[in-house]
Amino acid sequence: MKQLTDKIFFKNGAVINNRMVQSPMLTNSGNKGEVSQDTLNYWQARNNSAGMMITEYHYVSENGGPALTWADNRTQLAVYDDKFLPGLTKLAKTMKANGNKAILQIAHTGREANYRGYLGLPVYGPSDADYPFLPYHVQGFTTEEVEQVVKDFGTATKRAIQAGFDGIEIHGANHYLIQQFFSRFSNKRTDRWGDPESFPLAVANEVFKAVTEFAPKNFIVGYRISPEEINPDSIGYTWHESAKLVKQLTGRYPFDYVHLSMSSYDAKPADSEQTFAQLFKPYLSDGTKLIVVGGIINRETATQAMHLADLVAVGKAQLIDANFAAKLLSGKDQEIITEMTDELEKEQELTPGLREVFDKEEKIPNWGEKVFKELDYDKSK
Repeated sequence: MKQLTDKIFFKNGAVINNRMVQSPMLTNSGNKGEVSQDTLNYWQARNNSAGMMITEYHYVSENGGPALTWADNRTQLAVYDDKFLPGLTKLAKTMKANGNKAILQIAHTGREANYRGYLGLPVYGPSDADYPFLPYHVQGFTTEEVEQVVKDFGTATKRAIQAGFDGIEIHGANHYLIQQFFSRFSNKRTDRWGDPESFPLAVANEVFKAVTEFAPKNFIVGYRISPEEINPDSIGYTWHESAKLVKQLTGRYPFDYVHLSMSSYDAKPADSEQTFAQLFKPYLSDGTKLIVVGGIINRETATQAMHLADLVAVGKAQLIDANFAAKLLSGKDQEIITEMTDELEKEQELTPGLREVFDKEEKIPNWGEKVFKELDYDKSK
């Protein structure tokens, strides 16, 4: 019988202490991309939260972020330069202090680098575009610029290794650049990068080159993907296409896990009675684990998720109670905190940026629009 307390053995030799994962979540704590004391305090409170903990997405190129932020001292974290290494090293050490695995999530936010738009800097994507949901123009990369971004993922991986992280997660989900290249809604290119699988596979290749050269054999590599991109008036891709991409990725490269980014762990596509987790499992190569996330708030939902996948990632519940997973694993369910208060925000070491988000009534819907409203964004830029 599967248990949440089971040790998990990855194909590359790493072992994690249980099936629980802290999901990557933006902390709004970077100081112009650098790890701050607020970042460290947040993770100090959570470094016994799960067998594997994944940082928020760190942007790999200078033009790859920040996203979803509204001040120089509340930015998304970065990994595009060696100047970030001292802070990243402190972060890895803090996360690993209790023997759990620390994973650095790496990304390029592409068209979602909205703070660049606010500053009047160019924002990039696969193709030139003016999206109705963005108050700035998106500039298409040149072929040479795409190739540089691919190299940046490899360099970011090397920095993660140097900083002491136990692994990296390639962020190919949530409408960031890798997904933008995979989506026919946003990728209109006619060169080799117009093939939707070309960019994700090139990134994976570059990452594993760095891992092979610089990392220990048990270094963990994962890939996060949104199973579908179906918009009200367009389809970027369906699960049929993303499952084939996963088969290509895990067939060519020794990925330890694939992380399905979903609003609910038991979500299903419109054309199947099976969950995405059940549909994707046959496409994984032997030994590659599956992580599901979304709506996991107690033992019942965590157990149900565990029976669909190998690992269970927890998001909002882990923000509200920094020790959610630890309490669950030790049978202290009755001690789990389920509602946030002003006093608990500080006790749980939420960063000032996260506290501002929690204090707003409409914090998640149209968040990007709200950010620009708060910044008094000038659309004429």
